[in-house]
Amino acid sequence: MAVSTHALSKVHPTWLALFPTQFAQAATYLEIADNFAPSIDKVFKVFETDPALIKVVLVGQDPYPTLGDANGLAFSVNRNYDLPKSLQNLYKELESDLGIIRTSGDLSDWQAQGVFLINRVLTVPIGNSNGHKQIGWESFTEEIIRYLAQQGAVGLLLGNSAKALAPYFKEFVAATHPSPLSAYRGFFGSKIFSNVNSKLATPINW
Repeated sequence: MAVSTHALSKVHPTWLALFPTQFAQAATYLEIADNFAPSIDKVFKVFETDPALIKVVLVGQDPYPTLGDANGLAFSVNRNYDLPKSLQNLYKELESDLGIIRTSGDLSDWQAQGVFLINRVLTVPIGNSNGHKQIGWESFTEEIIRYLAQQGAVGLLLGNSAKALAPYFKEFVAATHPSPLSAYRGFFGSKIFSNVNSKLATPINW
């Protein structure tokens, strides 16, 4: 119970009012192991935003499995050097698409503008990518994402697990995952950032 209370302490109260049993169940997934990322206080960081303010749902796969990288927002890290390859590729496409050059790995400014940076799976064992797949996170995040889609948010769906959620969205942009293994199979040149902005009344300052 202490773990659950700590993990959910910064979740916006509207989320807890909308999905009380779902968050209570999701918090129990944190009891599965001691050595996972992100830290317990960051697992639900994406939910600090009032759902009424969310305009874009950017869906990734799971957190970075390297110690200290994951910070609770999909693709984001708290540094501006030696960025993860997937994030580097996101930034390459951003520069190609909109001419914007980013050096900081922290994407909290996107979150502040209403971009919901959520992974399908919210935890990962250190050193074991996708190691917490199918322990329950997918059903939790799918329900959350479906709700936001119904509220009119635009989907930004990267990778196959994210693309599976496309039917929930009235408006969405999809591409392959920006990981080094797949970025050259349809991610580069996808113009995801300008495509998303074209669907918004007020564009995101990426």
